[in-house]
Amino acid sequence: MFTQSLRAASRPLIAASTFFFAAAFFAVRFPDVPGAVVGSYVSTFLIALPSVLALFAYLGARGAVISLAALALFGYAIETVGVVTGFPYGPFYYGDALGAGIFGLVPFLLPVSYAPLVIGAVAASWSPDLRHRWLWVLRSALLLTLIDGVLDPGAASLGFWVWPEGGPYYGVPLSNYAGWLFSGALAAALLIVAGRWEAAPPPGLLDSAVVALAFWVGVAVFSGLLLPALLGASLFAYLLHRRARLGSHRPKTTPDGRRV
Repeated sequence: MFTQSLRAASRPLIAASTFFFAAAFFAVRFPDVPGAVVGSYVSTFLIALPSVLALFAYLGARGAVISLAALALFGYAIETVGVVTGFPYGPFYYGDALGAGIFGLVPFLLPVSYAPLVIGAVAASWSPDLRHRWLWVLRSALLLTLIDGVLDPGAASLGFWVWPEGGPYYGVPLSNYAGWLFSGALAAALLIVAGRWEAAPPPGLLDSAVVALAFWVGVAVFSGLLLPALLGASLFAYLLHRRARLGSHRPKTTPDGRRV
């Protein structure tokens, strides 16, 4: 299955995933190199670009702008509440590695890195057999929570954010994952409603999540985080599989542009 999914993926996607997996080595081993913050901004935008472009192609300019704006506002709101009150993730705060933030609480980069994960999870969780949208939302939230099982230990090890009270999963409290399930469900529902997703999503909507996951698998590997690395490798294979499946549901066209 993985071999078939890998063959179905585009060469640029595999090349980008390989590049960012390797880039994780330098993020782990040389976190204080000059220009690291600028590099973080550039890489975050590059990772997000494929899915943003695919979203515009899928929903049109108006739908894509509304969807991205809604996710950005939601991301800032839920993270600000989280930092100030500890709900829904548990007590945490952002470190300096992600650069400046709104009121010194939530980094400006947040929606650029968060939105592609939501877009990818919602696209990967779509199925022509899903008759109830709440099941689609639940599947998306579960996938987002699993992805955070790779992302959060690595991000904490890089100093992107800090859990002052620690936790049983590589220093991350279990309340964080309950919070991701809650916020992921809200974000997925918001995206589906704002964008009015009707037709089968294009495979390209998963590309940014695939590349981001490749980076965080690299962080886990080079940081010696065994369980996040294994989980991330499994999710990477799963997303490639779902990408291939979405491709099989897209309408075929003839050279003159007619659907068949």
